[in-house]
Parts: sequence; C-alpha cells; structure tokens
Amino acid sequence: MIAFTPEQEKVIHLPLCYAFVEGPAGSGKTTAAVARLETLLKSGIAGDSIFIMVPQRTLGIPYYRALYQFQGNGSEVTISTFSGLAQRMVDLFWPLIAREAGFAHPEQPPVFLTLENAQYYMASLVRPLLEQGFFQTVKLERARLYSQILDNLNKAALAGFSHTEIGERLKSAWSGAPEHLRVYDDVQYCASAFREYCLQHNLLDFSLQIEVFSRHLWKTLLCREYLIASYRHWIIDNIEEDIPLAHDFLLEVLPQSDSALVLMDTESGYRLFLGADPSSAVRVASVCDTFVRFENFSAVPSAMQNFAHSLGAAVGHEDARRHAAKVSSMDFREVIELPERSLRFFPQMLDWTVEKVASLVEQGVPPGEITILAPILSDALRFSLVDRLERLNIPYRTHRPSRALRDEPAAQCLLTLARIAHPQWEMMPEKPDLQKALLMAIEDLDWVRSHLLVEVCYRKQNGKMTLLPFENIKIEMRERVSHRIAERYQTLYQWLQAYAEHPVEELDFFFSRLFDEVLSRPGFGFHTQIDAAQVTANLIESVQKFRRAVLHRMGDSPLGKEYLLLVQEGVISALYLMNWQPFEQNAVFIAPAYTFLINNYVVDYQFWLDIGAKSWYERIYQPLTHPVVLSRRWEPGRIWTTQDELVLNHNTLYLLVLGLLRRCRKKVFLAYSDLNEAGFEQRGLLLRSMYRTLLSGGQRG
Repeated sequence: MIAFTPEQEKVIHLPLCYAFVEGPAGSGKTTAAVARLETLLKSGIAGDSIFIMVPQRTLGIPYYRALYQFQGNGSEVTISTFSGLAQRMVDLFWPLIAREAGFAHPEQPPVFLTLENAQYYMASLVRPLLEQGFFQTVKLERARLYSQILDNLNKAALAGFSHTEIGERLKSAWSGAPEHLRVYDDVQYCASAFREYCLQHNLLDFSLQIEVFSRHLWKTLLCREYLIASYRHWIIDNIEEDIPLAHDFLLEVLPQSDSALVLMDTESGYRLFLGADPSSAVRVASVCDTFVRFENFSAVPSAMQNFAHSLGAAVGHEDARRHAAKVSSMDFREVIELPERSLRFFPQMLDWTVEKVASLVEQGVPPGEITILAPILSDALRFSLVDRLERLNIPYRTHRPSRALRDEPAAQCLLTLARIAHPQWEMMPEKPDLQKALLMAIEDLDWVRSHLLVEVCYRKQNGKMTLLPFENIKIEMRERVSHRIAERYQTLYQWLQAYAEHPVEELDFFFSRLFDEVLSRPGFGFHTQIDAAQVTANLIESVQKFRRAVLHRMGDSPLGKEYLLLVQEGVISALYLMNWQPFEQNAVFIAPAYTFLINNYVVDYQFWLDIGAKSWYERIYQPLTHPVVLSRRWEPGRIWTTQDELVLNHNTLYLLVLGLLRRCRKKVFLAYSDLNEAGFEQRGLLLRSMYRTLLSGGQRG
C-alpha cells in the first residue's frame, strides 16, 4: 500500500476541476496522477472519455501499468502524444481536409511515413542534387544531412511557422563566414522539394501530419466537436517537455472539458532539441482554477538536492545561486564519490568505474539500481564497459535511441547475409564484413577461424565474389577450422544457397526465416541471445514499415535492395517502444545521460563518465539546423551570438545535472581522467564546476 504525501492526497481526491500541479522531478506528481486516474475510473467515469497526453510515448508507461492492473468497466483510456493524436485525427477526417491542405489526390488514402521512410524519400531527392554541387562546403555523413533537413521541417511545424521560412530564419541568425549562407539556400530548396513531393503523392511525414492537423483540421467544426465530445477528462503529464502547438491546443480544448489535471516539472526542458518549450507550457496554467505545489522529495536525500544547487551555482545559473545561498557549507561525501587518486588514462577511469560497480554488487546492491552514464556513448566506450562487466559476470543492458540499425552487431550480421543471399542485387559484402557476420552467426567461432573461413570460402568466380561450400576445402584447412564449426558453417551456407535459388523480394520474410530456421537454433549465434532477438524484431518491423509506406518507388531497383542502400547510408533507427520499457531486468543500465533522463527513471547509484568532456553541455555539430533559432521563442532576424551559445551551454548543463541528481537516491560516482578517449586533455565546465563545488564544501578537489 502506497503512503501518499498530503500534496498527493489533495490531487488524488480533487473534485472535477482544472488543476495545475507543478514541482521538481521526483516529487511524486506522476504517482499522484496515476492514483487520480484510478479515482476517476472508480467514480464511474468511462475510460474512453479520458485522454492522457504525454510528450513521449515512454512517459505513458506508468499509466499503462496502472490500467493493466485496474479492473474497470472495460472502456479503454486513450494514452497518446500530441503528434499521435494529430495522426489519428488526420487519418479519421482525411476526406474533409485533404484537398484544402493541398494534396494532389484527396480521393486516395494518406500514407504516414516513419522517420526511416521519410529519409528514403529525402535521400532519393537529395542524392542527385549532391552530384550537382549542393552542400559542397559541408562535411557531413549523408544520413545526418538527410535527418537535419527533415529536422528543420519538424521544427517549423512544431513552432507553427511555414516551412518556406526555414532558410531565411537560419540565414538571418548566422554570424559566421558568408559562404555558409548558400548552405541554408540549399536546405530550403531540399525542404521545399520534399514537401512538394509529399503533397503530390499523399505522403505525410511527421511535420506534415502536425501542419495538417493544426492549420486545417483543428479549425473545422466537425473535428473540434468530435474531440470535445469524445474526451471530457484530460491528464497532461510533463507538459514542460511538449511543444508550443500542443500548448495552443490545450488552451482551447481544456476549458471545454469537464476536468483537467496538468503536471509540470520545474527546472526541466530536456527535449529542447525536439521542440520542448517550458516557458510556453506555463501558459496552460491560465485556464486552470486549482493550483498545487509539490516540494517533497520522497526518494532523494537533502544532501543530493543541496549538491545539485551548489553545482548549479558553480556553473553560473542564477536560480541555483538563490537556492545555494540558503545552504550552509556542508560535506557532500555522503552522496558524491571521486577517484581516490588522479587517473591519467581513459581506460584507468573505466577500470575504476567497473571496480566500484563490482564492489556495490558484492555488497548486495541489485545491478538494476546502478546506471552508468556518459554524455555520448560511442561504440568503443560501450564495448569497453561491456567487456569489463562481462568478465566480472555482472549483468548489463544498454540503450542508445539514436544508434543506427546498421551499427547493431546482430543487424550487421543479418544485413550482410542478406547481401550474400541476393547476389542478383550486386551488393556482395567486403571480406571484413562477412567475417564479422560469421562471428555473430556461428556460436564459438573466433577471429582466427573466422578469418580462415572467409579466406578459403569467399572468393572471386567469373569476376564476382561468391560464397563457397566448406566441403571443397583442403583437409588440413578443415582441421584448423574444426569439424564442429565447419558443420555449422555448412548448414548456414546450404540454407543461403537454397534461398538464393528461390528468393523473395520482401526482406522481412528473409530475416524472419533466417532467424527462425538457422540463427536461433542451438550452435548458432542468436541462440539464447535476447538482445539479438530484439534487434531482429526491430529490423523486421523497420522493413515492414518501409515496405508498406514506399508505395511510390523512386527507382527501378528491388525494394529490398533500396532498403539495404538506405541502411548502408546510416539511416537512424525509428523509436521502438519495446526498447524503452521499464527495466524489469535486474542489470546495470549503460546509456547516454539524456536517454536516462527521458526515461524518467530513478536509481540508487549513478556513475558519470568523463566529466571533463565538453559534450556534457555543448551542442552536437549541426551545420544545417539550429534548435533555438528555429523555435517560437527566437525573434526572427536576431543574430545568434557567442554569448547566446554560452548562456545555452550553462543552462543546458545546469538542467542536466539537476535532472540526474534528482533521479539518484544514494550516491553519484564522478569518473574522470587527465586524458580523454582520444588522448587529449579536457577540463570542461562540468569538471571545473565540480571542483569549485567540492572545494566550497571543504573537500578535496
């Protein structure tokens, strides 16, 4: 039985009203909202009249859990993002607004694009332009180039201005070299060409879904009446992480409902790069008549809160300085731990981190209460951590939502074998790629024997690389590889050969059969590997969505080949909710810091890696877009200055560390080394601020 605080009890038992609840993350607002939902359902309110809006699907998981356990009247509560609502309404009322919105074929149904599908069409349009000289002064991977153009369209839609203004807004804020202005002209041309193509073929990417709903559909009386009549009770969680258009919508719909509960985290806004606008969210309070303030941190010790504000003051944040001024000098060692001695090299920092993790586990701490965070989780860093944890038999799980599917070892294996199985596509892999695929596909295969297999079984015949059977190999070579490995290789080879004789174009069928008939069986690499099975499921889902959406082919090549080309360019994987499920698995969680924050997950122990890195607060290099300039709060025509960048960096770092510390119950371990992963010295703002904070508390720094 949960013991609720007085503030939570007040929210749970509110009469039907418009309530605005604010407070720090971790103060129990969502817990109260979940209990409030149960109270509404128990009072007889129909579930299908309740709408729960969250900025990201994963933030709705506490409500899904509660509804799963609740035995109600059978009617279903709607849990959705604003963009999910927009897509549903556009799909439902398509005949009503298709012609007005400018679609060339309003009599035909819409096609909703995933991120991967949108990048397929964008890539098909932009590739010829690159050959004509577009973006010559920009050195950027093609996948990032496509995604940043799409990101500009999304930002325009979320802020509520026309996509035709993207180039001018970026140019008017630019203060660097004049030759870069042409890049923004190229961006505008590509964005406009993509939008025109979508309108001609009834394709709706994320930005167009939002625009059609906000500019056309929501203005119609039928849609308004339908939404207002359908949903009489609203629960809005983490409103500070949502977009200005969502706030506009709520300002209109909430006053016409029977009740509303709006939850807002103070000092948040981690999804700035996705359009979050806390200052816009505050506007929704104007339509509320009841206000509740949460202050109590049930899980986070006061020393951790005080350290957060002291660190924020050292960063230079004004709000943190006001909080820190109320805190007397204190010892933070009960909640903060640093290496006992200076660590010069990056691997030493990783050794220290894993040793501390192992020590906690030996003391009885569940691995699931430990998380290892880095500003950016590179492949090398992930491998180094995983390798150390595996040697100590410590369970772990990792998650990087922006990681491309092609970067997952299981996906690389499947994609490489797909090339082997479709020689007619003329995309045969390089030897190193096949070697890695065999390592993943065949259990107990090592690098040496994998190299031997590829050298003797993958050769040119008639001018083309061909995979050969093992039975034709010399006896001495067979003995070096071993009979057991040879037998498994031969099984895989025969399956691929049989498939190649009767191939199907649908890659999802190929992946499903290969996994089921070979790779998941005993003796092969995916057997008992849950992560590999999950990656396979994600890859199959990705191909299925791609196949369903790509109705208007941009070329004559087979659809499976088109998909492989797109993945080869590094298309970012779509967000798979299954990957974001709460961590039932009792394992150490390894992730980028923002991934952990967006999960809204609390643990006992956190490890922050490489705190000297500037990537804790500096923006990722994005030469084709800008998260602030393309937002509603930025004044068009104003130049983005170095001072603006400095203020953004300081504010970003403060909100980041505050959010992390508010999600830690016991202790944070701060790991750093004199030399970073690349061998260079780093003394970033976080490390300097940490020293100042600890010194002001009378500790070593």
